[in-house]
Amino acid sequence: MDLHTLFFLLFAGILGGALNAVAGGGSFIAFPALMFSGVPPIQANATNTVALWVGVTASSGAYRKRLNLSRRLMVPLAVTSIIGGVAGAFLLLRTPADRFLRVLPWLMLGATLLFVLGGRLSRGSKSGLAHDASTMAIVVAAIFELIVAVYGGYFGGGVGIMNLAMLAALGMTDIHAMNALKVVLGGIINAMAVVTFIVARAIAWKPAAIMTAGAIIGGYFGAHYAQKLPQSWIRAFVIVAGTAMTIYFFWRAY
Repeated sequence: MDLHTLFFLLFAGILGGALNAVAGGGSFIAFPALMFSGVPPIQANATNTVALWVGVTASSGAYRKRLNLSRRLMVPLAVTSIIGGVAGAFLLLRTPADRFLRVLPWLMLGATLLFVLGGRLSRGSKSGLAHDASTMAIVVAAIFELIVAVYGGYFGGGVGIMNLAMLAALGMTDIHAMNALKVVLGGIINAMAVVTFIVARAIAWKPAAIMTAGAIIGGYFGAHYAQKLPQSWIRAFVIVAGTAMTIYFFWRAY
């Protein structure tokens, strides 16, 4: 690996880690960067998951004060994240990636629209994801999270925005608290996928090590400084990032 490729992957890791910490979608940068560096698609997907998972874990330290949810809500979301993450990773290893890439832009479009309309959908609802959330709200959230986790284990591009969209639609309004929960759930999903990919020997370790170093830097500082910005700015950034990824994946698939 030459010096140019090394710095290219390091910079992609920093940007990907920061984007994941703020809005999700770090794979939009990291996955293409790995492929551009010569890593095959399936291996690039697995390597990207390892690198950005470490970055997401690093960003959780900056969000630790924002995460204030009951165990009654966290346990079902964590369990479905574990199940979905493993299922998605196994699916990736057994199906051609190009088929999924044709469905991906539609998923991204739906997630972005759901985030935009989430506040209106949940307005006036008494079943939001609060400490006194109803059993029905928790069941619905767990089902949504299972779907998101399968997707995250399989590809992961934009899984953060999908989680934010799900949380917005189910009643959460504090973007920083939503980001904190998104980071925790994303960390669980990716951890399950990482274990599966390691067992399957599907990771390119040299690019993974370089990109991981960048993702740690970008993940922590992205989360730290994002909390100093107005919530409206972060919401706008999420929408812009989701729209950009949707356009990119439509262009790539069709």
